[in-house]
Amino acid sequence: MTLKAKLLTALVLLILIVLSTSISLALYYRDNAIDFQAQRDAASRSLNLAKDTITDMKKRQRNVAALDEKYTKELADAKATIDQLHDDVAIGQLRLQLSATCQKQSATGPAGMDDAASARLTETAQRNYFTLRERLVIVSIQIAGLQQFIREQCK
Repeated sequence: MTLKAKLLTALVLLILIVLSTSISLALYYRDNAIDFQAQRDAASRSLNLAKDTITDMKKRQRNVAALDEKYTKELADAKATIDQLHDDVAIGQLRLQLSATCQKQSATGPAGMDDAASARLTETAQRNYFTLRERLVIVSIQIAGLQQFIREQCK
């Protein structure tokens, strides 16, 4: 072989080596790009899911706060009503109505409505009445609030 043919063969061989190396590098970086793209897409999905979760949690927190505010106000209003009723009964502006039979004040003379003492609860019974009434209202409002919370938040 002549020197020219040897140089031409070496040049072709060098070009083939450079070309195959370039193709190998291009394929390697292409695969890396595909892997990074898949990782980016997975991270993007995770980020969107986290954003959606945070948005949903904020919405639920606002709803729970509104429910709490509503039922706290109802409890305060009910307590104020019961306290007002208690005060009205204490000063004699209102009276508790009872279904009771009264005993006569004196044992002499004929029986009649004029002889009967007015039916009244004892002080302890009155306090217990208002305590029970307040507790019933509180429990009723709490149960209503919990039921609404379960219907709206625990779906």
